[in-house]
Amino acid sequence: MHGTCDAVVIGAGHNGLTCAAYLAKAGLSVLVLDAYDRVGGQCTSEELTLPGYQSDVHAIGYQFANLSPTPDELKLAEHGFELIRSNPNIVHVFPDGTSNGLFATIDETCESIGKFSNRDAQTWRTLFEGYLAQKEAITASVNYPPISFSDQTAGLSSPRGGFDLFRFQLQSVRAWADEVFEAPQTKLLVGTWAAHVGVAPDDGGGASLASLFNTVIQDGGNNLVKGGMHNLPRALVAVIQAHGGKVRTGTKVEKICVVNSKAVAVRLRDGEEIEVGTLVASSADPRHLALDLLGEDVIGGDVAANIRRYEYGLAAMSVFLALDRPCHYTAGEMPARSPAVHCTPANFEYLGQVFLEVRSGLLPSEPFCALWNEGSIDPSRIPPGKGLLKLFIAPVPYKIKGDAVGTISATTWDEAKEPFVNRLIARLERDFVPDLRQRIVAEAIQTPVDFERLLPSCYQGTVMHGSMVAYQMGAMRPIPELSGYRAPVSNVYLCGAGSHPGAGISMLPGRNAAQVIFRDLGIDFARTLAAY
Repeated sequence: MHGTCDAVVIGAGHNGLTCAAYLAKAGLSVLVLDAYDRVGGQCTSEELTLPGYQSDVHAIGYQFANLSPTPDELKLAEHGFELIRSNPNIVHVFPDGTSNGLFATIDETCESIGKFSNRDAQTWRTLFEGYLAQKEAITASVNYPPISFSDQTAGLSSPRGGFDLFRFQLQSVRAWADEVFEAPQTKLLVGTWAAHVGVAPDDGGGASLASLFNTVIQDGGNNLVKGGMHNLPRALVAVIQAHGGKVRTGTKVEKICVVNSKAVAVRLRDGEEIEVGTLVASSADPRHLALDLLGEDVIGGDVAANIRRYEYGLAAMSVFLALDRPCHYTAGEMPARSPAVHCTPANFEYLGQVFLEVRSGLLPSEPFCALWNEGSIDPSRIPPGKGLLKLFIAPVPYKIKGDAVGTISATTWDEAKEPFVNRLIARLERDFVPDLRQRIVAEAIQTPVDFERLLPSCYQGTVMHGSMVAYQMGAMRPIPELSGYRAPVSNVYLCGAGSHPGAGISMLPGRNAAQVIFRDLGIDFARTLAAY
């Protein structure tokens, strides 16, 4: 057995690094281990198309993290972390050349929405004012471990708005949007965000997710990390190292060694064992932690059975396009000034059909994607005068059973990816970006299978460490036996997106896990932060 440290953190994604940084600040000797050859997990940036074109490989938008105090608490700006906030925040374009969007100010947003409905503009203002009135409570709900399920349901039984809140939390995007807005363009602007977390228009729970996404973006922006998303994990690593911690990449953990219900070491792929002085924290996806790193003999048959039925949701893929110059949108100049552009018809039937086809295992006939204007928003990522676009396509099937159109016969992603991407680009050219194909000088495609090959935590091509469905959120995430950031082993903790508050770039699961660990070790969290 080699080496000893107080805390071993498995996974150098942004949540694992966040947890490790807080532990290092508290004076613990910390070692972070990751199988990939660089830090960041799903927060990496690479030259995927051509030299000099820096693309965000997985995560790109910085939205929910607007609610996180971590950048200030850890002083990430001192280590090269900087955000770019654009105006507009998001633009939604339609096939007839019209558009709307969320802008930096509520007045600008209401003006944009008001092009289609003055009533909707006032409704959005009222909804946003309601968010601001509750912002302190919303922020607290995600910045601390979740309240118990019984306390949550007790709150819903309150005669003052309890039923309305319960209804809203289970309501679908379509039902909610039809209830509060009148223009289909407004409904799609606000409702489309739910699709990014695998929620179809008629799935339960989509309303609250879409409402929160949009109001957080209206308030704090839909930001990009300057120079690439990789500058977030790089800053976190700098904090860890400044406090004596270490990070090792290309180092795969194969087993957490447990003796008498306590983790005593971690065993690496090459056979090396590293002694654990105090604790192990894992940001790996919860199924991998439970079944592989710990094992059924440690967690027990009931827990193993529960985690095996944990739902991961639908797969995703990305296309990266290096351009000889920025492309043009049919809707005018505004979309090119936005970090993200959604392109759909002005109805939920389109999105519903995409989900129906994908859930049947079919390549969708009209794929849905978000266009991310990486190059125009952050010119530091590209050579002068060039362009860089990322297409994030979700949902898509992980296992291809067929093609909704019947023109693609391939049933493996390695064979199907080129004709499928050609279909997508043809659709975008037809309805939204007429000069797209002629601007492309190089492309790179990452399919769901590529996601999983690169990062095992992208289980079956998913990117969320578990679906964001109602029974896998809050105190029930990932499952009750692994909730509250604790594994069924006394000194093993969960600190990844498979824990509350869930998926996305936020640093919140890592920070919340650190709070639980501090409490268990008798360390004052606030006093530790105030000391630096």
